[in-house]
Amino acid sequence: MDVIVEPADGLEPVLAAINGAQKTVDVIIFRLDLKAIEKALEAAVGRGVTVRALVAHTHTGPDKRLRQLEDRMLASGVMVSRTGDDLVRYHGKLMILDREALHVYGFNYTAIDIKSRSFGVVTRDRRLVQEALRLFEADATRQEFEPLVDEFVVSPENAREQLATFIKRAKKSLAIYDPRLTDVSMLRLLQLRAKAGVDVRVLGKAGRGGGALKVQKLPGLRLHVRALIRDGDAVFVGSQSLRALELDGRREVGLIVRDPVLVKRLQEVFEEDWARTDVGRKEQKQFEKDQKLAAADDVAAMAPEG
Repeated sequence: MDVIVEPADGLEPVLAAINGAQKTVDVIIFRLDLKAIEKALEAAVGRGVTVRALVAHTHTGPDKRLRQLEDRMLASGVMVSRTGDDLVRYHGKLMILDREALHVYGFNYTAIDIKSRSFGVVTRDRRLVQEALRLFEADATRQEFEPLVDEFVVSPENAREQLATFIKRAKKSLAIYDPRLTDVSMLRLLQLRAKAGVDVRVLGKAGRGGGALKVQKLPGLRLHVRALIRDGDAVFVGSQSLRALELDGRREVGLIVRDPVLVKRLQEVFEEDWARTDVGRKEQKQFEKDQKLAAADDVAAMAPEG
């Protein structure tokens, strides 16, 4: 597995994936304003790659932008489908290359998201790739989708259950990125874990009921990812916040992964971001103070008596 960390990694991992495709590219699009992505998809068609784009039926802002995007893609030879309107929005962000590699993003294909704090996960796990293909086909043909793999988190089908279970299994720590954590049930679960001694920290915003949690605004960066890091050994990355609409009323997609290298990398990013918050700076000062006191006690204990 690989991880994409924005804004450090920029657009290159996405372009490299498209440019490296040899047979197929299947992409779900909620927003796209990066001409480099459009050109890469057009170039893929030009070298004989079958490119399919599933475009959201609506988003915030003028829908004419989506329809214009569809027209441009059709003109370049991309096979375009539009999502149904049975859900409020189709907000998931994923891409499948050659039916062998799956990219799941927290970011859209937009200039502002690439400059924001966000993550992407790249996997060649055959179960996850096949599950993503099943979802793509179901949404492209407007059929029902039934998840078969727990680690493939899809709203509204299994997200609430899988993310609740993810939270309940925390024993030591939960590090959370979430722009709008407001779901009453999820907040209650987080409160229970905090009362059980789990260190629950949130970068973003939490609604009423998050009083016992450590919640800080991400300093210096726009936040556009939903991620949970549990006990340093498992992580969720996706497009769904812990709020009712994104769990129960929209198409959202995420992955739960346990790759040690990937988890370690995201934990490190979280710690770096947390250290720049007001609470993080206070915690660091207290830690340094405690270290000095401990060192002084050690010196005193080693001093000869008399």
